[in-house]
Amino acid sequence: MSDIRDQVDLTNCDREPIHIPGLIQPFGFLLALSSDWLIARASANIANFIGGHHGELLGRPIAEVFGAEAVHAIRNRVSLLRGTDATERMFGLKLAGVEHPFDIALHLSDGGIVIEAEPCQPELGDGAGTIRSMMSRLDQARTMEAFLREGSRQVRALTGFDRVMVYKFDADGNGEVVAEAARSGIGSFLHLHYPHTDIPAQARTLYQRNLFRIIADVGSTPVPVMPTLNERGAPLDLSLSVLRAVSPIHIEYLTNMGVGASLSISIIIEGKLWGLFACHHYAPRCPGLERRSLSELFGQMFAMKLEALERREMAAYAERAHGVSERLLVQLAGDASLRDDPAWLAETLGDAIPADGIGVVINGHIAIAGHAPDEDSFVRLARELNRTVAGKVFATDHIAGFFPEAERWSDRAAGMLALPISRSPRDYVVLFRQEIIRTVRWAGDPYLPKEFGPNGDRLSPRRSFEAWSETVRGRSQPFSDLERQVAESLRATLIEVVLRMSDQAHAERQQAAERQELLIAELNHRVRNILSLIRGLVRQTRGSGSIDDYVTELDGRIHALARAHNQITSDNWGPAPLRGLIETEAAAYLAGKATRVRTEGPEVLLAPTAFSTLALVLHELMTNSAKYGALSDNGHVDVRWLVDSQGWLQLDWQESGGPVVQAPTRQGFGSTIIRRSIPYDLGGEANLEFLPLGLSAHFAIPERHVSQRVAKVIAPVVEPDMASALAPAGPLISGPVLLVEDSLIIAMDAEDILIRLGAESVATASTAPVALDELRRFHPTLAVLDINLGSETSMPIADRLKAMGVPYLFATGYGEQARLPEAHGDAPVLQKPYTIENVARELSGLLSRG
Repeated sequence: MSDIRDQVDLTNCDREPIHIPGLIQPFGFLLALSSDWLIARASANIANFIGGHHGELLGRPIAEVFGAEAVHAIRNRVSLLRGTDATERMFGLKLAGVEHPFDIALHLSDGGIVIEAEPCQPELGDGAGTIRSMMSRLDQARTMEAFLREGSRQVRALTGFDRVMVYKFDADGNGEVVAEAARSGIGSFLHLHYPHTDIPAQARTLYQRNLFRIIADVGSTPVPVMPTLNERGAPLDLSLSVLRAVSPIHIEYLTNMGVGASLSISIIIEGKLWGLFACHHYAPRCPGLERRSLSELFGQMFAMKLEALERREMAAYAERAHGVSERLLVQLAGDASLRDDPAWLAETLGDAIPADGIGVVINGHIAIAGHAPDEDSFVRLARELNRTVAGKVFATDHIAGFFPEAERWSDRAAGMLALPISRSPRDYVVLFRQEIIRTVRWAGDPYLPKEFGPNGDRLSPRRSFEAWSETVRGRSQPFSDLERQVAESLRATLIEVVLRMSDQAHAERQQAAERQELLIAELNHRVRNILSLIRGLVRQTRGSGSIDDYVTELDGRIHALARAHNQITSDNWGPAPLRGLIETEAAAYLAGKATRVRTEGPEVLLAPTAFSTLALVLHELMTNSAKYGALSDNGHVDVRWLVDSQGWLQLDWQESGGPVVQAPTRQGFGSTIIRRSIPYDLGGEANLEFLPLGLSAHFAIPERHVSQRVAKVIAPVVEPDMASALAPAGPLISGPVLLVEDSLIIAMDAEDILIRLGAESVATASTAPVALDELRRFHPTLAVLDINLGSETSMPIADRLKAMGVPYLFATGYGEQARLPEAHGDAPVLQKPYTIENVARELSGLLSRG
């Protein structure tokens, strides 16, 4: 009969059928029973233990061989077997006609019962006490390293093997010795790595089913189980066998290492093979089944404690990650812009998952910080993630293995953890880790593990197990299982944030649209009121008969409104200071003599409506006083005010030191404004007395228009009087001027002012392209630029003028809210509306710079 070993193709260790070798180790015997308890198979060495040739036993009832009493005990124990991988043990069982007792291992296979027996070795005593003491020692370990080291020490004490290693598998099946206990003088394997081929996939699968494996004598000759094949032509499945023989490849492996016996105890956590207690002895060694069973029990309890320790570490880690999640929710909810700050996001996430760089893509927006690929490479990487790993956290310590292009920038980012954060696979937060050039110490060269050996056309395991160092490049520190689990939690948080922000953005857009509608309605209301007010001023202004006087009076009144409007809008259309209004009006008419208007009163703010109304009243009072009253001569005006107990503003205007005053013979529009505006518009009071020593007026403004909170200080706009503007020492400007203004009516008014100030000609343009065409046609002596031109600005024109060396100033209706780019920050800004006074003032300042 051919040896089954000759039928096994060993060109690929992963395909070797190690669970059906048809052989057992010789330190015990095996019987396979049919379901009716007849002997169906027997190992060829059975005569060495209980007498009788194995061929003579086939087909006989087991009771005839073991005796009724032993079979009764075995039947009772078999009834306890539950599940496909269940095993039972019996110790010190007496068999009929045999002097020495046996230890028995039982399991089910191929619909029958497998009995494995070996001579009993009563050597323990109090097994429960032994385990209790071992567990107590484990409980004293405070760190994972100490726990693993203590576990290896306890197994070595229990089994007596020369070397006991705690061997941990990684995700690829490679192993590392993470703890070791060994007798002195045999060297150390601690922290050596072993390739996955040392323990191939099918062996790792068996370690999950059969938690204990002994090879008592590497040099022993295996014993066949007869017959090799049953009536269906199938070999006996020995996956759960205690005596199962060893693969020839593994025998060569152990021989090359100089090992005489080995023992393995599986460490199973959450149903997965975490690692092994791997025990080596440098001579044959076979602890008894009872001691081995106790070692197996220790291995199971060790795994439970290891799982609890890992869970505690994970719980502490998860708690820290939960804190990161809460911080993300709170801070991003309070400041959505942080989502676009990758440095902040990397620092925050780094508290849970250390990383060297980060890339974020949300709704097509890319943000990158730290050690990461450039933006174009990151976009292509995100596309590859969309194609292959959509919807799941994906981690790798070797991006180039997944995305070959990454080889170019592996020095910056070699590993990554990608968190999809949207419903569809397009948005990501990707954490990057730098390349770590590290040395891995292998137990022999992992890339030359086999060569053609003595068993014919078969492969042999490597023969050298000296420490062999490999320099690893293009890889980062791997992301651990804990980090991947935490990443899933953080991903859920980030998805919640993104969805919440999306909902919030939608709500904000809706609110903004509603606010815009309200603002447009309010703007329409105010514009209609202003236009109606100006229309009334136009219709009611009479002048003294000449067109020039008419224009002058109307211009003054409209400009008074404009000045008031500037002060109201300087604080976002809110109450404005009374004192600032008086000082601005005085400065507009008296220039350097504004001190002839003396003010006294507390800081008071007026609501916009009252402020505009009082501006017109004060304008008329200033105009009349400058023409006919105290300010036309060398007199003074005293303006005093207070807020009474009812909250009303009481304001007094008193002129003195001017010509003798006489009451007017007729009431003009200006007098009507003074007498009727405050009572009509504000519900207040107005009284005028034309006393010989000077005009006296008293006004009362109701409490609802008055505020006494601290007023914002606004410097009065000091303007030269019209006479000085109209009559400079000579023409203020000369040559051609460029005027850029998008309103035709306003442009015509400004053009007229520039001509009156000396411009030879004025070229007007309403858009930037037209203005630039004009600059290609002629070279102006100066330019006036309206900042906002509908959907564009005049900055390109300013850039061109600056390059040409042409002086320019800006004009705007935005007042103090106008913001200029840094390149033009020193240019003067003229506040609209255009008047000959403010244009002359700003041009004088501009041209005086040289």
